[in-house]
Amino acid sequence: MVDLGVVIPAAGSGKRMGAEVNKQFLTLAGLPILAHTIRVFQFSCNVAEIVIVGAEDDLLQIRAIVEKLQFDKVRAIVAGGSQRQDSVFAGIKALASVIQRVVVHDGARPLLTLKQLDCFLQEAQGNPAAIMAVPVKDTIKRVSATGMVVETLPRGLLRAAQTPQVFERALLEKVHSLALEQGYQGTDDASLLEHFGYPVAVLEGSRENLKITTPQDLWLAEHIMRQKETLL
Repeated sequence: MVDLGVVIPAAGSGKRMGAEVNKQFLTLAGLPILAHTIRVFQFSCNVAEIVIVGAEDDLLQIRAIVEKLQFDKVRAIVAGGSQRQDSVFAGIKALASVIQRVVVHDGARPLLTLKQLDCFLQEAQGNPAAIMAVPVKDTIKRVSATGMVVETLPRGLLRAAQTPQVFERALLEKVHSLALEQGYQGTDDASLLEHFGYPVAVLEGSRENLKITTPQDLWLAEHIMRQKETLL
């Protein structure tokens, strides 16, 4: 997959972590969270290049991580926009012109393994767009603005979306451009395709592929990593 590029949006804050720095710079098993995220793609033979998108004030720190750990697949480190969607679009545009398929993966999901990534990419072939997702465990209620239950959604049909998500580059650029023109904000990149009527395949994810948002998430990630000699 020499035409596959990766965009890692890494402009998150540390507010819900109770941290004064970008949560992706917090230490997990001796390395910054972001370093764990990058290295899976660095070591994947399916990935040609990586673009990291961060807040303007974080770019030097991101570059220091990349240089220290010799992540030579990182093509560019670019400043993002005010919303995640803007940041991803900036990352897509920074990829080399030969890149035809794009993986988008949250910088704060450091527990993705090489095996999971490569299986996902293999299964996604032939689909213009595909995402990782896991079945929801809880009963999900749709509620009104006043906090009253409207309906109970059928749990068997519900999935919690994750990253990585993979797309044909031309299609992803198209929906990002349309969303920008129309002022539409999606919750992830797949939601842009859904909004404009394009199909998205759902492939099996992993509950260990968690997004670190709270101190409890970081504790759980540390626990998972202690149980394994390596995530690669």
